Amino acid sequence: MTDTAVSADAAGSSNSALFELIEGFVMDLRAAGLPVSLSENIDAARAVEHVPLEDRTTFKYALAATLVKNNAHWRTFETLFEVYFSLRGKEYSLDGDSDDPFGDMDFDEDQDGPPGSGGEGGGGDGLSPEELAELLFQAMMKGDDALMRALSKQAVKRYAGMEPGRPVGGTYYLYRTLRNLDLDGMMERLMEQARQDSPQPLTPLEERLEKDEFENRIEQLKKEIEAEIRRRLVADRGAEAMAKTLRKPLPEDVDFMHASREEMANLRRAIYPLTRKLAVRLARKRRHGRKGPLDFRRTVRSSLSYGGVPAEPKFRYPKPSKPEIIVIADISGSVAAFARFTLHLVYAISSQFSKVRAFVFIDGLDEVTSYFEGVDDIAEAVHRVNTEADVVWVDGHSDYGHAFEVFWDKFGHDVNSKSTVLILGDARNNYHASQAWIIKEIEHRARKTFWLNPEPKAYWNTGDSIVGEYGAHCDGVFEVRNLRQLEKFVDNLV
Repeated sequence: MTDTAVSADAAGSSNSALFELIEGFVMDLRAAGLPVSLSENIDAARAVEHVPLEDRTTFKYALAATLVKNNAHWRTFETLFEVYFSLRGKEYSLDGDSDDPFGDMDFDEDQDGPPGSGGEGGGGDGLSPEELAELLFQAMMKGDDALMRALSKQAVKRYAGMEPGRPVGGTYYLYRTLRNLDLDGMMERLMEQARQDSPQPLTPLEERLEKDEFENRIEQLKKEIEAEIRRRLVADRGAEAMAKTLRKPLPEDVDFMHASREEMANLRRAIYPLTRKLAVRLARKRRHGRKGPLDFRRTVRSSLSYGGVPAEPKFRYPKPSKPEIIVIADISGSVAAFARFTLHLVYAISSQFSKVRAFVFIDGLDEVTSYFEGVDDIAEAVHRVNTEADVVWVDGHSDYGHAFEVFWDKFGHDVNSKSTVLILGDARNNYHASQAWIIKEIEHRARKTFWLNPEPKAYWNTGDSIVGEYGAHCDGVFEVRNLRQLEKFVDNLV
């Protein structure tokens, strides 16, 4: 076999291994909920053929450019990338035999640095805590990325206290490391040094720019420390186990009823692009979704070109009508977040409906339609709903039966054949009378009646949940626990 053939063989084998690696990474992304198609998988494999594989950052962004379509998915992609392509081997052993992270650093006598950090052969392990802090301070002042990476490894090795097999999350190790580095004190020192180095007193703008720059460097150091901890945990526990531990749901998969404050903020950011997409989808479906009765005259006229054979039936396309939407939402504590996002979504796509009316309740009921009129920021209207609506009748505990009675007595005559009624709630009625007959009457009058429940189906009709009793009189009962399920439901509104 010639040298050329051997070289081609080796290159083909290398490419095959790389493609298999990317395929495994794509499977991890799909498992986390990222929508990655076959064509995008192929694009990623082709893209990395044109970047230097030893350049980790370039490789990462080449994959991101082909596999990530939504900014909200970036954090999940980044976490899975860091885990899946983590460095492994002796360097990341937790048994104390790790290589010195300063092994490739060259500290000569002319470099500003603390005693003991020069070319005396001591390396990073020879530094005292004070010398390490001083060296980190100098790296921050100069913006020396290479030195900060080396220092982050040394800080984790020295302060994190990581032990093989110990079932502790990375957040604990990160806290221990940052606590010992005292980055708040470091920030004060950096600003003081910047003031001293300036030939003239800093203006407020210059102070702000300096502070922003140092904050960015400190944030970068935190990311380096976090990545180092993650790499060491991967070496100890394996990439697959760490991926499961660190994997967080995408914003559209976050459960409304159990979302943290950070996840709520991500949900609010994700709902705006979703509303635009749904509005376009509803408009398209309304235009092309239905055919009217046969148009006999047009069919006969068209048949002349086929020798009198009616090969192309023609139809009268009806004028698409926009439905009226009536939303009746439980805003008690357990389902308030779900009601908030559903109201937000409905009003954001209200241009696709002829009219939208909103009612909220706990054990009393109040109409809040006026809160949304002439408002640019729907979030402000939703806030008013939560703070100003008169929804407490007796004790502020959910009473669906009484709320439905109030709705039927005051507003039942407004429900007609053009109305689509959405009832939002978990149907946990605290063992009060259900008054399910009202839902039956609403169903008879309305175009369609849907019940959206934010609880998992396994919890329905358990305890004080009577969703089955109400659902018997609805055109559909849907589990809507997150934005993805809410998006899927919206197609029913046309």
